[in-house]
Amino acid sequence: MNKERVAELVRELLLEIGEDPDREGLRKTPERVTQSLEFLTSGYCTNVNELVNKAVFESQSNNMIILRDVEVYSLCEHHMLPFFGRCHIGYIARKKVLGMSKLARIVDCYSRRLQIQERLTAEVAREIMMVTQAEGVGVIMECRHLCTMMRGVEKQNALMTTSSVLGSFHNDDATRAEFLNLVGRRVA
Repeated sequence: MNKERVAELVRELLLEIGEDPDREGLRKTPERVTQSLEFLTSGYCTNVNELVNKAVFESQSNNMIILRDVEVYSLCEHHMLPFFGRCHIGYIARKKVLGMSKLARIVDCYSRRLQIQERLTAEVAREIMMVTQAEGVGVIMECRHLCTMMRGVEKQNALMTTSSVLGSFHNDDATRAEFLNLVGRRVA
C-alpha cells in the first residue's frame, strides 16, 4: 500500500464532502485512516501457510472439534462499511488437528479483506478443510452489517447468518445436526 497516496486520497475525499482537512480535528485524519485501512485489509498480504506455521499436529483423534464465538470484523465490499459478529467452526479431525489460535487467525486473515459474508464463510471453511485434511468442516457466521443499519433500509436488529459445510458436514445429516446442536443452532 502506498501510504502517502492513500493519505492524499483521504484528504481529497474530506474536501469533496465539504470538510476542511486543515481544521484541528481532521489534521491527522488522513494518516489515521491510512493506518486503519492498512490493518483492516492486512489479509491481502497474509500468507496462510506462514500463519498456520506448522501448528498442524498429528493426532489419533477423529472426533468433532468445535470453536465457538470467534469475533469477526470485516469491511463490506459494497460500501466499505464494517460488518461484525461471531464465527463458529467445527471439524472432524482425520489424524491431524490444528492449534486453536490458528482457527481464529484464519478467520482474521480472510475477514481483513473487502468481503461479503457469504464468501468469507466459504473461504474460512475451505481453508480449514485444506489445512487439516479433515473429514468434514462446518462454519457458521452471524453478523450485523453497518451498511444495513446506518443507511439503506436502516434495520438495527437484522442479523445475517451464513453457513458453509464441507465433507461429512455436508453429506451426513447426523454430523451436520451434531454440529448445529453443539453450536446452539436448531436443526430445521
